[in-house]
Amino acid sequence: MLISITSFLAVFTIVVLVHELGHFLAARRAGVKVYEFSMGFPFSPRIITIFRHRETEFTLRLLPLGGFVSFSKDGDEEAADLFGASSCNRALIMSAGSLCNIIFAFLLFVLIFAIGKHHPVPEAIAASAKTVWSVITGTIGFIITAISGHGSWDALSGPVSIAAIAGKAASAGILNLLYFTGMLSMSLGILNLLPLPALDGGQLLLLGIEAIKGKPLSLRTYQAMNTIGFALFIGMTIYITYRDIIKLTA
Repeated sequence: MLISITSFLAVFTIVVLVHELGHFLAARRAGVKVYEFSMGFPFSPRIITIFRHRETEFTLRLLPLGGFVSFSKDGDEEAADLFGASSCNRALIMSAGSLCNIIFAFLLFVLIFAIGKHHPVPEAIAASAKTVWSVITGTIGFIITAISGHGSWDALSGPVSIAAIAGKAASAGILNLLYFTGMLSMSLGILNLLPLPALDGGQLLLLGIEAIKGKPLSLRTYQAMNTIGFALFIGMTIYITYRDIIKLTA
């Protein structure tokens, strides 16, 4: 049990930090200020500021789960730099997290094929690219069939199931854990692009609406959509977690 929890916390946090690194690097490239890059759950108290580079504080939160970047000095303030950036730059910033997750997974798969399978590097690269493409098409296919009613969401795993899988992967050896990390990174990257409020894909959808209307949406609209999306996300997480527990205890 301890192995499962520890493995899940470590892998999930690494994958989320990779995602946030994508947002951070894209924002820096676009000239958008990032005021905090934190490891830990966003709503938990800050423990320490590890260091500061330019305007960005690199911090550690009390609950060491995941991470985030903040585009405002205070959570209640408007992220003026982000909303003042061009639509192209905002789209780049929003999509960079998922792109970083996919690249990270690809590099892990190359390592696995090169070391674990003893493939020459060119073959390891080709096999990794094939694996990444297979996961992308498979995940998109699963989502389409589930939404259309021809499939089921039952295969979707929640935190409890993922923790159990992480524990098994860790017990099976480092290469299995690396493979699991790569798959989780891919899943996070792809699912974050779904056009749902509070996800990066939802922000991209709002940018698309702005492009069609020919004028930016109000900050109030963004805040309302994010609030609704966050509530739906929390509700879905609770439901999936409950379903996980029922499955494991049945």
